[in-house]
Amino acid sequence: MKQPSSAMKTWTLALAVCVLVLGLGCAHSQRPDHRVHLISEDASGVGIALGTGGAGDRDCQAEHEQCFRHCWQKSRPPYPHKHDEWYYKRCTEDCRKAYNDCMDEQEEEAKKGTKALEFSHLDQAIEWIKKNKAEVAIGTIVIIGGVGFVISTGGSGALILAPLAL
Repeated sequence: MKQPSSAMKTWTLALAVCVLVLGLGCAHSQRPDHRVHLISEDASGVGIALGTGGAGDRDCQAEHEQCFRHCWQKSRPPYPHKHDEWYYKRCTEDCRKAYNDCMDEQEEEAKKGTKALEFSHLDQAIEWIKKNKAEVAIGTIVIIGGVGFVISTGGSGALILAPLAL
């Protein structure tokens, strides 16, 4: 029997190493599974730095209520009206327009501050979101290892990361 040459042994070893490296090449980072992940038991404080979590720069609902009170409590409504149904509708319509303008402004501000959240590992994403709850909004898309998730609330009010598609 003829022994293989040293060049043949080297080539065989190199081929075996290549096959091994190619087989294990993608094993270093696992993709997150498509299931819901708990971030926090409580969703309070989410988005407050953006003005979307209820304690931001402006409170559109409070402004709307104050607008209506101010309008309705005027001592002299426009002639010939008194505090009647027409005047109630006018106050409602004027203040609704101001409320819608406030909400539109907040949406625009939120869009300007929106950035894509991308992480390579699930644990890294969850830790960052826990520490920065005030800077994210419900509905924010988070990409973890190429898989899309959305920040949402569970039925019990918990803050969760839910997969975009199951």
